[in-house]
Amino acid sequence: MLFQSLADLVLVFHLCFILFVLVGGLLILRWNWVLWVHLPAVLWVAALEFGGWICPLTPLENWLRHSGGEAGFSGGFIEHYLVPVIYPDGLTLSIQWYLGLSVVLLNLGLYSFVYSRRAKIM
Repeated sequence: MLFQSLADLVLVFHLCFILFVLVGGLLILRWNWVLWVHLPAVLWVAALEFGGWICPLTPLENWLRHSGGEAGFSGGFIEHYLVPVIYPDGLTLSIQWYLGLSVVLLNLGLYSFVYSRRAKIM
């Protein structure tokens, strides 16, 4: 039960990290220091996607699930609803490139929005 709970926790953290990478740039409007956490996270995800690599959270989650006696990503609410978002079917290298490009372009747009708003305030 402990390993399964830890695996679920890793999965939720993974989803939160993805959401932070996608829209965390907006937090800079409130807290300037978020830039120093967000920008490396964006660069990390872009490198993973462009390199065709797997996030280290994925093998950690799988190891926890296997250690807890699970065969894979079946069962429970978290696996049913969150796993397909984090691990879509048919993920290929070309799709990963598009995802990486999307992350970079989305965040360039967010940073442009944030800094244009700041320029108007100052």
